[in-house]
Amino acid sequence: MADDLLILPQPLQRPTAKPASQSVQGQAGAPGPSFDSLLNQQLQGNGLRFSKHASLRMQSRGIQFNANDLGRLDQAVRQAGAKGCRDSLVLLDSTALVVSIKDHTVITVTDKEQLKGNLFTNIDSAIIA
Repeated sequence: MADDLLILPQPLQRPTAKPASQSVQGQAGAPGPSFDSLLNQQLQGNGLRFSKHASLRMQSRGIQFNANDLGRLDQAVRQAGAKGCRDSLVLLDSTALVVSIKDHTVITVTDKEQLKGNLFTNIDSAIIA
C-alpha cells in the first residue's frame, strides 16, 4: 500500500514584498530613513532633488532651507532651464548651490564661510535667486 502513495513536490514560491504600511523605523535594529531620502521626499513636489554629496554638505554645515527658499531655488532652476543652461551656480542669500539644470539636481552646497576663495568650475551660468 505504501507503493501506491504518490507525493508531488510543491513548486517554490517567491517571497512576497513587505507591505507598504511597514516603515523602516518599525523594524527592530534597522536605522531610520536617511537625511537624503527625507529631503528628497520633501522636494518631490517641485521636482528638485539633492545629491547625496549635497545632502551631506548641508547636514555637516547646518544648512537648512525653508519652503520659501526652496520655491526661489526651483524658480531659478526653471529660469535657467528656459535659457538653455546645463549647470548653474545659484546664489541663494548666503548660500551657493551648483545645480544640474537638466537633471533638476543640486550637486553641491556651500555656505558663506566657504564661499571666499572658492572656485566654481563646470558651470555655464550663474543665477542670483
